[in-house]
Parts: sequence; C-alpha cells; structure tokens
Amino acid sequence: MASEDKPVENVMVGNYVEMEAEEGKSKDIKTRLSSFLWHGGSAYDAWFSCASNQVAQVLLTLPYSFSQLGMLSGILFQLFYGLLGSWTAYLISILYVEYRTRKEREKVNFRDHVIQVAGVKHSGPAKLVLYFTGATNILYTFGGHAVTVEIMHAMWKPQKFKAIYLLATLYVLTLTLPSAVAVYWAFGDMLLNHSNAFALLPQSPFRDMAVILMLIHQFITFGFACTPLYFVWEKAVGMHECKSLCKRALVRLPVVIPIWFLAIIFPFFGPINSTVGSLLVSFTVYIIPALAHIFTFKSASARQNAVEQPPKFVGRWVGSFIINIFVVVWVLIVGFGFGGWASMVNFIHQIDTFGLFTKCYQCPPPMLPPQMLNATAPSPQHHPHAH
Repeated sequence: MASEDKPVENVMVGNYVEMEAEEGKSKDIKTRLSSFLWHGGSAYDAWFSCASNQVAQVLLTLPYSFSQLGMLSGILFQLFYGLLGSWTAYLISILYVEYRTRKEREKVNFRDHVIQVAGVKHSGPAKLVLYFTGATNILYTFGGHAVTVEIMHAMWKPQKFKAIYLLATLYVLTLTLPSAVAVYWAFGDMLLNHSNAFALLPQSPFRDMAVILMLIHQFITFGFACTPLYFVWEKAVGMHECKSLCKRALVRLPVVIPIWFLAIIFPFFGPINSTVGSLLVSFTVYIIPALAHIFTFKSASARQNAVEQPPKFVGRWVGSFIINIFVVVWVLIVGFGFGGWASMVNFIHQIDTFGLFTKCYQCPPPMLPPQMLNATAPSPQHHPHAH
C-alpha cells in the first residue's frame, strides 16, 4: 500500500507525475492513433487549439486595421499586443497551475476532463479616431483567452502551456502579418470602408474557396469560444454530469441559437470588433489576469509557496508586478479609454453601412446598366440662340 500511495503524494504537490506516467505507458498502434485523433491532452492539441482560436476572421479585418494605422504602426501594434497577450496567457497559466495544485491537495481529480476539438493610395494614419480604432482591433486579435483555462484543464502537462501559447502566437503572426501587409499594399485606403477584405477581392474560384475555408474555420472557432458558456449553462440546468452527448447537444441549443441569430443580424467585423475589444477584451484578456496575479501573490507567504516562480529574465516577482502594472495602466488608458472612445465614434459613423440581415456587408452598390444611367441623367438644357 505504501508503494501505491507514493505517486498520489507526488501529484498533490503539483508535479502531475500520475498523468505523465499514464502518457508514457506503452501503447499499440490503434491506441496511439486513437489518442492522436481524440484524446486531446497533448501539447500538440493545446497548440492547435490556441492557434485556431486566434486566427478566425482576424485575417479579414487586419488589413482594415492597417489602413487606419499605416504600415509601420500596424506591424508594431501586432507585435506589441501579441507580446502582451502572451504575457497575460502566461499569468493565467500560472494562476491555473496554482489553483490546480491547491485543489489536488484537497484530493480533487482532474484526469477525466478532456477537450478535443497598382496605384493604390496609402494615407494612413489619417485621423486620430481611426488610429486608435485600428489599434483596438489588433488588441482584439490576441483576445482568445476565453478557452485558455479549458485547454490547460485538458492537458496532460499544463505547465507546458506557457511555451505552447507563445509558439501559437508566433505561428499566428506568420499568417496574419504577411496577409495584412499584402492586402493593405494592394488596396490601400479602399479598406477604410471595407473592414471585410473579401469584399474587395475579385470574384474567382480562389476567393470562393477561401470563403468556404473561412466558414469552416468559423464553425470550429465558434465551438471553441462557446465552450465555457456551454459548461456554465449545463451546470445551471443540472446537465453537466450527463453522459449522453445527444441530450447535452439539445441542452446547448438555447445558447447557440440566440448567438447565431445575432451574428446573422449584425456581422461582427471591423467597427464591431473594435468596440467589443475596447469595452470587453481589454478587461477579460489583459486587465483582470494582471490584477488577479498581483492579488493572488501579494503576500510574502503566497510568493514563497508558489508552485512556479517567475523567470529570472523578467526580474522575478518585482519585475512581474511592474509588468502587470504597466499592462493594466496601458490597456486601461490606451485600450479602454482612447480605444473605447474611438471605436464608439467610428461605430456610430459607420452604423448606416451595417444593415440588418444584409446579404453583403459593406459591399459597394451594384452598378446600374448604361440605359438606366441615361434614363436617370438630367436632360440637357437648350438655350435659345441669339439671331
């Protein structure tokens, strides 16, 4: 019995030895294939989930942000907010590991929770309102922290999440930066009134294929983003422990249908993304994790007994707290303050271009045929000739 109790004690201090031992057991080919496709706790699964949850429609809206910011500011803000997003994801991972270790000391089992699843004008920045709107839209880009805890909760080794999220962010930058730079270089100021880049691309089989792939990706991202809301709703109606997938799918319909209905009414691009980013993402992704880290480890005993100490290159605890304070102040002033003001002004300015249940969001009006143009043109005035 003593030999059986020893691994349990190791798990209680947060080393996750039990999970690592299970992962290292010999498996046949069928078991390995099944684990790769379904089990969902590997580092690859976490990286794939993080990267998929960040990309989404951002590929279509970043050129719009570049048209507001200009090329240099657009690139710098993407790199800056990518770094800030990685830092707050690191804070969330630290807080989660701390929470999980404390719960494991209370003999809570975490093993059963798994998730799988030419001649173009470039005048930006032209106005201060557009500049901060574009910056806030990029702040929204790296706001995929809604499922961060769920991804770590499903991992065999949650302590690896910090490096995984950073790698996912770097991978996303290899997609978003070249795409945003190329589209902005091609269309320039035309993007100021077309926050969806698809609206400016010429009709072709390649564009149609891109639209289909983006729709598939949106369905996947929708599932990722709604997962925490699903769990809250299932607990509220008492169905969280239900083993039937069909019953749980039916229970989730009251969550899915209103969201789909709102998405059909209002397309969430450009100005709407900026508004959501400034008013909501500023707090949920940046401000709250930084403050939570400060208050969780404010006492000397909490810092001394922390499961994981801050790295030396950031200055240990003093450096971490300084970075956290900078994140809170910067995002509160620039993101929520100036960004909220600029996003609301821009939202009100463009609200007439949204339309309800519009078939084509912010698309240019159809060209009238020549005969209609002639029919609507004013008749020339005939002046009498002087004899």
